[in-house]
Amino acid sequence: MTDAIQHRGPEAAGFWCNTKGTVGFGHRRLSIIDLSYLGSQPMHYLQRYTISYNGEIYNYLELREELVKKGYRFTTHCDTEVVLAAYACYGKGCLEYFDGMFAFAIWDDQEQTLFCARDRFGEKPFYYNYSSQQNKFVFSSEMKSLWAAGINRKMDNGMLFNYLTLGWVQHPADQQRTFFEDIFSLPPSHYLVFKPETEMPFPDVSRYWDTDKETTVGNCSERTVQEKFFEIFETSVRRRLRSDVALGSGISGGLDSSSIVAMADKLLDKARSYKCFSAVFPGFEKDETKHVDQMVAQFGLENFKVTPMADGFADDFERLIYHQEEPFQSSSIYAQYKVYAAAKQNGVTVILDGQGADETIGGYTKYYHWYWQELLAKGLWSRAWNEIDYARKNGQAVDWNWKNYIAAFMPKLAANQLRRISYKNQVSHPELCSDFFSVYYNKTNTFKPTVSKLNDILYFNTMQFGLEELLRYADRNSMAHSAEVRLPFLNHELVQFVFSLPSEFKIKNGFTKYLLRAGMKDLLPASIVWRKDKVGFEPPQRQWMNNKRVQELILESRKKLVKNGILKVGVLRLPVRPLGAHDQDNFDWRYLCAAHCL
Repeated sequence: MTDAIQHRGPEAAGFWCNTKGTVGFGHRRLSIIDLSYLGSQPMHYLQRYTISYNGEIYNYLELREELVKKGYRFTTHCDTEVVLAAYACYGKGCLEYFDGMFAFAIWDDQEQTLFCARDRFGEKPFYYNYSSQQNKFVFSSEMKSLWAAGINRKMDNGMLFNYLTLGWVQHPADQQRTFFEDIFSLPPSHYLVFKPETEMPFPDVSRYWDTDKETTVGNCSERTVQEKFFEIFETSVRRRLRSDVALGSGISGGLDSSSIVAMADKLLDKARSYKCFSAVFPGFEKDETKHVDQMVAQFGLENFKVTPMADGFADDFERLIYHQEEPFQSSSIYAQYKVYAAAKQNGVTVILDGQGADETIGGYTKYYHWYWQELLAKGLWSRAWNEIDYARKNGQAVDWNWKNYIAAFMPKLAANQLRRISYKNQVSHPELCSDFFSVYYNKTNTFKPTVSKLNDILYFNTMQFGLEELLRYADRNSMAHSAEVRLPFLNHELVQFVFSLPSEFKIKNGFTKYLLRAGMKDLLPASIVWRKDKVGFEPPQRQWMNNKRVQELILESRKKLVKNGILKVGVLRLPVRPLGAHDQDNFDWRYLCAAHCL
């Protein structure tokens, strides 16, 4: 099992079994904090607790200080021992104290209990299988370890059906579900307790944290809000710069990654090397080279650029699938894969990146109409029209009609209509085999939230459907190269603060992420702060899908899906249909990914 995930920790392997031979932990180490042998795992504490742990607790120094005051002692300088001491002190309540990303399992030998937990947003993965017949519980950071342990690799065709028809890589109503029938994901913000020697042993999963999207602060001045946001953001970045190995950042030229680089520049000792890494696509209409170069010039950065190409994508595709394990939505993931590879090749093990800001602060253009509908529902018609006008002036294509007025006042009806659209898209898919369709088409597999205010859709994308998918990509892409990615926008105090703010702090004067823009205006070039185009880290996928080798991969994928009774034979006569990374109904891309995951 540990050999299967050696890439996650190439520097050491550790193993432990209890005296009864009923519990066994394995661990692969990627050394980040306390590089000595004392930080090795599985780690023991008070001759009672044993841990196998992946991640970082960024506030471990503050927690350690508090625990010392309570009488706990430490023999290492790493955060792993702090996790153990916190559990010994607070039990499951320790999770409330952690600012970090983590997936861990702790065996309590006195209570004969296994306690497992995953961080609030799902930055670190935790997969498991439970067999009641064998009374066996198996877990790992990646599915390949479970397959190595003999767990059946059988596709969940309900998930596959949703992916092929709608492009969904998560189940919107069941976060435990994966693309494989016998493998479950511990949801973000949840812990699991397993007592193997009780009369009715089964894993008991419970939530320990949630974002409050309903309670908003009273009248606060924009300046006060910006100062508070800046304070929490600065703390988040400072903590995520704690490392005993080299640090760097991904930088795309967008607002999120640029904000992190600017803050790191403010906080770091100027003598410390801080490298940045970018994917650029010269000649592509969405290339961001000029914005990257602007940041490089402004901060005197040492920047390394990579230019992923179609042939390289064809060469690396099998490896990409191997690391991701489940399908993904577009080739953007490959650009990220190459950026993290460049970081590791240039001696950087810890990479700060900008995921999470779009979902929490309202960065996607799709959020505009949800905000305008909220204004209408509140009776703020004039402000809504002004915001629509501002958005048009900022170059946004405003698709606004009578349906939006109905959605503003009848959000449940709007949610039902969106579900019906999903049903229609599934029913009208032209290339699925009728047998496959009839067995796996299920209306309960689709779900749309009722959205009456901007916070509703931000919560859905942050906590239920959307963000976790991007975090899976980042975790696998970084760990594929034995590197660690850290995400300052996912400090939970920062997220909760943003959710507590009225919507006008997120979208204002036609700008998304207004709070972040206003807060960073003194640190970043105005051309980046007030950028009006939104580029989602997008490579020239349409061009790549015209590449001969990529088309051969797609055609072979179609054949495999036909052979497995998923697609109709007629699909083999169709030419490949190249589409961009964010275009709808990109069926050939989905066929490519799905076939290689079977």
